[in-house]
Amino acid sequence: MSITLLEYVKLILQKVSFDARLFEKELRKAIRQLIPAEVKELKMWCYAQFGKVYYRILRRCFATVRFRKLRLAQE
Repeated sequence: MSITLLEYVKLILQKVSFDARLFEKELRKAIRQLIPAEVKELKMWCYAQFGKVYYRILRRCFATVRFRKLRLAQE
């Protein structure tokens, strides 16, 4: 049974959530590695799981994420 990268990232974040610096480091690394759709899912999950404890870290990390809309080639 294999797990997805997103599931792995969630597991890591839960394990390092005792340390704010380590949590932020791992979150930034995860944001760089995931595709935009996964980052959106991670963002929702992080705010649900850690929003009360690490709200400022979450805002700081996810503020740098920019989601671009894909433009379809016009004919």
